[in-house]
Amino acid sequence: MDNPNTHVGASLYKAFQPALARALLDKLEFVYTPKHGSRLDIAQCEFSVLTRQCLDRRLPD
Repeated sequence: MDNPNTHVGASLYKAFQPALARALLDKLEFVYTPKHGSRLDIAQCEFSVLTRQCLDRRLPD
């Protein structure tokens, strides 16, 4: 879930009936990313590995 207002269970209680909201909350697990990190850091790491392993050498003609 990326939208900040969905990171708490209260949003479900605003959108659904209490019984359904509770059932949905029981199925969800909130996992928070570190505040000092981002998904962009992960992408940058992947591109760095790709560059070092594949793009630093010439391919034969």
